[in-house]
Amino acid sequence: MDSARQPQHAPPRSPFRGPALPLGLAVTAIGILLSLGGTPSALSSPAAHQLPLPQVVQQVPSVETDAVAAADPCTDQAVIDAIGAADDAATIAGFGGADAFRAAVMAGNAPCIALDDPAHVWVVVNKTRPLNPVDFAPSSLVQAPVQVTTRSGELRPDVAAALGELAAAAAADGVGQIGANNGYRSYDLQVRTHDNHVRNEGQASADALSARAGYSEHQTGLALDLVACAPCGSIEAFGGTVQGAWVAEHAWEYGFIVRYESGATGISGYSPEPWHIRYIGVELAAAYHAGGYHTLEEFFGLPAAPDYVG
Repeated sequence: MDSARQPQHAPPRSPFRGPALPLGLAVTAIGILLSLGGTPSALSSPAAHQLPLPQVVQQVPSVETDAVAAADPCTDQAVIDAIGAADDAATIAGFGGADAFRAAVMAGNAPCIALDDPAHVWVVVNKTRPLNPVDFAPSSLVQAPVQVTTRSGELRPDVAAALGELAAAAAADGVGQIGANNGYRSYDLQVRTHDNHVRNEGQASADALSARAGYSEHQTGLALDLVACAPCGSIEAFGGTVQGAWVAEHAWEYGFIVRYESGATGISGYSPEPWHIRYIGVELAAAYHAGGYHTLEEFFGLPAAPDYVG
């Protein structure tokens, strides 16, 4: 059908010469005229249509500002209370779990969390990150609940409890007894231990096998060296035992990681040590395992630490 032949129904014309004002703007314009001493009848004149129309400004919330404000879990009361109670597990839970905790730390949105604080399970100690303070000592230590082959058999209480659970689970799985060779070592003992390696193997070999004092995880009370027992063997033999294989597969379930894995020397700075386990807590260890990480440096997005800087 030819639309040009259809009757055209034009809308009724406005009594004004210009376009009709919407009702809301017309009311606003009247208010402006009255405030200027005019009258509503002035709207019928052509000049009325030359008045500038008021600009409507909407206040839109700043998404960026809100996101930044919400990005710092350290302002949450649950986190504040957990930190005040020195409860690392509750602190991580207050962040929303291990993955959220890790993401906030990596993004720099967690000023209450310091990765160089050795009082917490999330501390990262390596050849470029010394303890702070360098002569740190844990506030509390207890004897490890397993057979220990040296006099350095102490650990933080939470680490000792987790070690007891790990050793009991290994025995229940039929893989044999797990013991410890070294737990906590003081700053002074670490000085003597490293100096002994330097005398016997030279500086380069000593630095690949033993941390300098103030740079050792053993000084935190969070790390220990394992041995397979009944009878107990050496730490060097641990990786080739059934106990060593079991620990490599299950340590994370009890809050531990194998800190110095094969193939990670360029990042960790140390030769592989399948016997050296480090406690980071069940929450972080589960996230570490699920993410397929092999070093704490990668887990927290930190630079590699292949050697000392000085």
